[in-house]
Amino acid sequence: MGVSFNEPSPLSPMERLYDITFRDPPEPQVSTPIPLVRVQADEQADIDISGDAFDFVRSIRVYHIQYRQHENRDGDCNRGDSTRLGSYGVQGDYRWTRSTVGQVPAASGLSIPNGCGSYFYRSVFVDWRDHAGNYGSEEVRY
Repeated sequence: MGVSFNEPSPLSPMERLYDITFRDPPEPQVSTPIPLVRVQADEQADIDISGDAFDFVRSIRVYHIQYRQHENRDGDCNRGDSTRLGSYGVQGDYRWTRSTVGQVPAASGLSIPNGCGSYFYRSVFVDWRDHAGNYGSEEVRY
């Protein structure tokens, strides 16, 4: 019949991206502001939690672990330990106190090498005992 069909050449990746981007422009979104609610904190629980039934709250310990060590050019071992311990008081008041990596529970992934090998460890480790006395922990390295 003497008829031929020539397919259009395929678009380059950049042309396809341009086509997709400007084909259907997105509708502008109107966001409604989220109302702010004033909260007053006096650093303790709203109820009396001094009884034995709330021991599980006081069992929560939060370790902010920041430890590093390395050997300098002179062969001296430089160690830095900025570990802090967060805990709850009798009425749910929370406080941070100075701690050391030696006080971090064994359940943590902290594993300081023998000698003075180069080592850096930073994490938040939380451990607790539930109402039945069962131990639990969680750690996030960052």
